[in-house]
Amino acid sequence: MRIAIIPARGGSKRIPRKNIKPFRGKPMICWPIAAALEAELFDEVIVSTDDDEIARIAEYAGALVPFRRPAALADDLAPTRDVIIHAIADAETRHDRTVGMACCIYATAAMLRADDLHRGFEMLADRRKISFVFAATGYGHPVHRALMRRETGGVRMITPEYARTRTQDLPEAFHDAGMFYWGRRDAFMADEPMFSPRALPCMIPRSRAQDIDTPEDWDLAETLFDRLSRPEVPA
Repeated sequence: MRIAIIPARGGSKRIPRKNIKPFRGKPMICWPIAAALEAELFDEVIVSTDDDEIARIAEYAGALVPFRRPAALADDLAPTRDVIIHAIADAETRHDRTVGMACCIYATAAMLRADDLHRGFEMLADRRKISFVFAATGYGHPVHRALMRRETGGVRMITPEYARTRTQDLPEAFHDAGMFYWGRRDAFMADEPMFSPRALPCMIPRSRAQDIDTPEDWDLAETLFDRLSRPEVPA
């Protein structure tokens, strides 16, 4: 059995009601639900929430909401891994079957596409020694050139050993795109680290990878979404 798990608690603070705030014509959570359903990879697309309004919207969008998340898993400090483990255990109890793979999809992944989920699934399914595949994207500028402020004033390079290295000679660097995390059931349940030699990145173009934590992030995500949705004009 394969399941998708979309964590969506009701208590977001920096952007109130972020998971169901209207985003280009739909409540935000409806976009990743649609991508997960379109992928046709999952026996269930589950939304894990403590919030009745989020549950109603998720069910209307086609997801399953088989429980209300316990209060201990619904505060600011609840680890996402604990939410995933809870949802896997619930699915196994309801179906009396073992989950083979699960995919955690963030509720604000509005630019996620079904083919992204397919690529991640195939990367995991084809490599038995890999535990996780996660969405990742490259940095817009070489991270090795990053600077920090000094407490005493001025700045310093974080990695001064690269101060004289040509940009084209710098090693590739990328970061978690905050969209999805495919994993094997046992790896999730054993709390294996997400980022390790047993994990692989599924690369997403920077034009579709925008984490949403602040109002500024939201505005940028809408701009990127509009640009992607705009039909190309023939030359």
